[in-house]
Amino acid sequence: VQLVESGGGVVQAGGSLRLSCAASGFDFSTYGMGWFRQAPGKERDFVAAISFSSGSKFYADSVKGRFTISRVNAKNTVYLQMDSLKPEDTAVYFCAATSALSTRTQRSAAGYEYWGQGTLVTVSS
Repeated sequence: VQLVESGGGVVQAGGSLRLSCAASGFDFSTYGMGWFRQAPGKERDFVAAISFSSGSKFYADSVKGRFTISRVNAKNTVYLQMDSLKPEDTAVYFCAATSALSTRTQRSAAGYEYWGQGTLVTVSS
């Protein structure tokens, strides 16, 4: 199993980035996918999740209205479009895969079976 994130970088406040996560080694179209982030010295926090069919999407309050999660099952890829970025969005962003169907479970890092290595997003003020 592999999850490989890309698209991180340095951006000014107010700017945008699109993260991608390419999956392999499991049946991507049957797994929910999530994005989490971890700032230095802090815990890994939930950012967004999407169901296997894209029928359900939900977000952390801190990113709602600014970030958009999407997926293309034919490409085994999940995306995170990040707009109106703020310095407090600076973190390492991780994608993860879960077989859980519960929204509550998908909001928790403990609910995910597979993880990528992360990509660093730095937002300068």
